[in-house]
Amino acid sequence: MTKKIAIPINEAGVLDAHFGHCKFFAFITVKNGNIKSEDKLVPPPHEPGVLPQWIAENGASDVICGGMGRKAIDILNNKQVNVFVGAPQEDTKTLVESFLNNTLTFTANYCNHKEGHTCDSH
Repeated sequence: MTKKIAIPINEAGVLDAHFGHCKFFAFITVKNGNIKSEDKLVPPPHEPGVLPQWIAENGASDVICGGMGRKAIDILNNKQVNVFVGAPQEDTKTLVESFLNNTLTFTANYCNHKEGHTCDSH
C-alpha cells in the first residue's frame, strides 16, 4: 500500500504548529510501511481553502499537523485526505515512523478558530 503524508514544516524540517502559516510542506511517500521519498515544497499563500486544495492536488492521502481550522479539515476530508491534528513538534522522519508504527501521540487541535482568535500567535 502506498501513502503520501503531508506535514507542515519549518526550515529545520520540524513540524510547524499551524499548517496555514508554515514555510514548507514535506510530502513523504511511504510504500509497504517504508519511507521511499520526501519532497519539500513551498505552499501557496495562506488563503481560505487554498492549502487543502493544493495538498489534495499534490496527492496526499494523509496530513499530520499540530493545528488546523475546521473548514480546512472538512475540505481535506471531502477530498478523501485523512487529517491528524495535535501532533508533537518533531522532525518528519520521527513523525512518519511513529505514525506508521501506531505510536504517534496526538493532543488537542492547537487551532480552533474561535471568535477573536488569530492563528498568527502560533
